[in-house]
Amino acid sequence: MLSGHATADNIEVEKPKPIKCATFGAASLQQRHIATGDFDGNLNIWNLEVPEVPVYSVKAHKEIVNSIDGVGGLGIGDGAPEIVTGSRDGTVKVWDHRQRDSPVVNMEPVEGETKRDCWTVAFGHAYNDQDRCVCAGYDNGDIKLFDLRNMSLRWETNIKNGVCCVEFDRKDINMNKLVATSLEGKFHIFDMRTQHPTKGFASVSEKAHKSTIWQVRHLPQNREIFMTAGGAGNLHLWKYEYPAKRSKKDSDGVDVGVAGTVNLLQNVTVSTQPIASLDWNPDKQGLLLCSGFDQTVRVHIVTKLNLV
Repeated sequence: MLSGHATADNIEVEKPKPIKCATFGAASLQQRHIATGDFDGNLNIWNLEVPEVPVYSVKAHKEIVNSIDGVGGLGIGDGAPEIVTGSRDGTVKVWDHRQRDSPVVNMEPVEGETKRDCWTVAFGHAYNDQDRCVCAGYDNGDIKLFDLRNMSLRWETNIKNGVCCVEFDRKDINMNKLVATSLEGKFHIFDMRTQHPTKGFASVSEKAHKSTIWQVRHLPQNREIFMTAGGAGNLHLWKYEYPAKRSKKDSDGVDVGVAGTVNLLQNVTVSTQPIASLDWNPDKQGLLLCSGFDQTVRVHIVTKLNLV
């Protein structure tokens, strides 16, 4: 791994409310509109060419928007461009900027159920115009998979620790794998191809280190390789290996998934503070951007990825 620094002209625009999260995921390659969630529960979409006033704005949640994701833009995922937000108010909502003021879907606890703080959301399964799923992770370790086509809760589990980040290995394919990271250094990989009616999805977990794993991002050029960002200022590069057979029959003759294994390829400490955000370049294999609590943005290059 090599690191470097880059400089460029920038425009600074101050907004009345602090911004917690952002995504380009629902924007076209031509427009490059960025969607943001702020500490006051607002969802705004900004044209970066004219950033003073949002092109779309809605009071999305009663409390802070912790996480945001987009699909249908940037040439990734079939179907309409949509945005999903997760909030401290316990709700997960899906938005279409063409529909003003109200969400397309609102997923909230039933009356009498305790509202949990939603820390992370992610789109997946967007491989045709009809199918699309949202995965949400919560502070109590709950992971919920919502089927947007059937408007139902498809699956849920609990990993016994706050879920910091969830990501499908690809948004625009039939669900393949899901990685969920948590507090205290553990992450879980779920094989999403085979769902057993009672056992759910097969999974394997790995203890990376003792600190929080803030984020996970899969390599765009190889979905079996992913990077995790840690609370001790470290980056860990992993590779998932499939088992010989991804499913088998249980005693009742029902298909049940078989989890693979995960191997550590490389790790490096880049800061004394947590690395809270990272992303891969979709065009240049191995080019990585990350930011940390030390208010520093770093650019890294990971080499020899075609050899693993």
